[in-house]
Amino acid sequence: MHVLFVCTGNVCRSPTAERLAVAYAEELGITDLTAESAGTRAAVGRPMEPTAAQVLEGLGGDPSDFTARMLTADLAAEADLVLTMTERQREKVLALAPEQLKKTFTLKEAARLAGVSDAKTVADLASARPQHKSDGTPEDISDPIGKDEETFLNVGSEIAELLGVIARSIRV
Repeated sequence: MHVLFVCTGNVCRSPTAERLAVAYAEELGITDLTAESAGTRAAVGRPMEPTAAQVLEGLGGDPSDFTARMLTADLAAEADLVLTMTERQREKVLALAPEQLKKTFTLKEAARLAGVSDAKTVADLASARPQHKSDGTPEDISDPIGKDEETFLNVGSEIAELLGVIARSIRV
């Protein structure tokens, strides 16, 4: 399965999710997972934000050799699963690749759907969406840029927890 994670600058949240997904796949013995990330307004060419990189390492991921890049229609279209950090980013992905509607979720939405249904595949997640609507609260992960180290740690921990729910449930 090829997973694309999307945030704004592609230097904090989405690279954290990308690198943790790879680490979790290795830990769970999942050999067919590839992950990458991009930003809707990426800081193209930049490495991970230093505090985000430090938090990622503490969570078991590897921030080395990361370079931020811009979200493109091709990146979105090639993914088996697109996980965004906010609902607005989800809308931006779908504006570029509307055919990905049944494969594009916020990270929180995918974890919620995996938790409340018996979804085992991306198609199952899409089928669960109309049956398990959100309560209207935005399913967003806040951006830690410009905030303190504790905020970065909280955001990284939230991403790790949500990825754990998805990794234990969903396969292609």
